[in-house]
Amino acid sequence: VPSDYSAKKKFPLMLFLHGAGERGDDLDLVRKWGPPRIVKKKKDFPFILISPQCPSGSFWTRHVAELAKLVEESSSRLSVDRQKMYCTGLSMGGFGTWSLCASHPKLFAAAAPICGGGKPSLALKLKDLPIWAFHGDADRVVPFSYSEKMVKAIKEAGGKKVKLTRYEGVGHNSWSKAYATKELYDWMLASGQD
Repeated sequence: VPSDYSAKKKFPLMLFLHGAGERGDDLDLVRKWGPPRIVKKKKDFPFILISPQCPSGSFWTRHVAELAKLVEESSSRLSVDRQKMYCTGLSMGGFGTWSLCASHPKLFAAAAPICGGGKPSLALKLKDLPIWAFHGDADRVVPFSYSEKMVKAIKEAGGKKVKLTRYEGVGHNSWSKAYATKELYDWMLASGQD
């Protein structure tokens, strides 16, 4: 929780989904990248951060219902501004972000999938959600085209709140750059639901 957390005030919530390399039962792995790594040093991180760990050998896309329930339960137990709940993830977590948001498009105020991919056939479900995707165009693990196809499909479905940042010459680790972008957090906080 933020350093100034108090039950007297409502706080934004961020669900972070890690990548495949952080699966298992060692929670220190979850702190390796992204927001969980940031909050170790930045005590004034303005979000209530939820960082679950995916079981070994599994994928976030198999746990969509459980993730939605985790967000719902957390937002009822903690002092959360339910108009400011966000989902983000990297690699396998990027796939999880696309999948969770497509199955629960009204749960989050915005999403930031990083070097992930999804099913373009679900674009209609995502067209009203603010989405900022990030991907390196030299990614050999998850091709840049995966994010590109999702963003294109959402735009073709009538989505006007989706954008893609392409990191030229960057391989799979596009998350270090993306999560170091202050504008990402400002954009999230400005994307409260009506």
